[in-house]
Amino acid sequence: MTTTETAASIGEVRRATPWWRRPWVFPLGLLVTVFLVYSLPPYLGLNPAESRIPAPTAWYYPVLVTHIGFATIAMVTCALQIWPWLRQKHPVVHRRTGRVYVFAGAVPASIAGFAIALAAPFGPVGAVSNVLLATLWFTCTVQGYRTARARRFGEHRRWMVRSFALCMSIISNRVWAIVWATVLPGQLETTFGGSELAMGQAIAGLTTWTGWVLPLLAAEWWLTRSRGRRRAPSPA
Repeated sequence: MTTTETAASIGEVRRATPWWRRPWVFPLGLLVTVFLVYSLPPYLGLNPAESRIPAPTAWYYPVLVTHIGFATIAMVTCALQIWPWLRQKHPVVHRRTGRVYVFAGAVPASIAGFAIALAAPFGPVGAVSNVLLATLWFTCTVQGYRTARARRFGEHRRWMVRSFALCMSIISNRVWAIVWATVLPGQLETTFGGSELAMGQAIAGLTTWTGWVLPLLAAEWWLTRSRGRRRAPSPA
């Protein structure tokens, strides 16, 4: 069997894989839906008093709402982008959804996220983390788009996996916030010298760093593992 025939055979196997062999598709869609249903309502009325994040400056709240709006589009379209059935059966829809993800989701959301990260009231450790997150999300997304335009689809896939991990890291962020808010209060009088401000900034800093670094590391591990499998020689 030639290399071309082997690749075609693999492609046929992938296309023939039924949806229930992709057990993460439905849970991911459900997780994104539940997260958005919980997170969006305080911002739908455009009332700064209902914001879960106190606005330190006059411009912070409108930029925060802008970030949330574009990030919502990014999360929904990103979940659709990695759905194998849509990608294989409706490639045109996949491409158009990808453009929406890039230009009406990830890119404007990351730019707005960069701005609010600089002024967020969570201390310098959290600010540095969120600035890096916004920068990496923007970079990975733009690289993914550029490699797709250049028809380097292997590279495109890897960059978009990273972009996906950074996009969905907001969900991981909420999980880690609960973890650190449970663990650290017991150290208020010792580690933080009774300062609730210092403890709050520590919780915010740890939450932001673990929220996106761990998903990105997991994505890199998965990409390395997948690449190793593709390069492994087939048995004689």
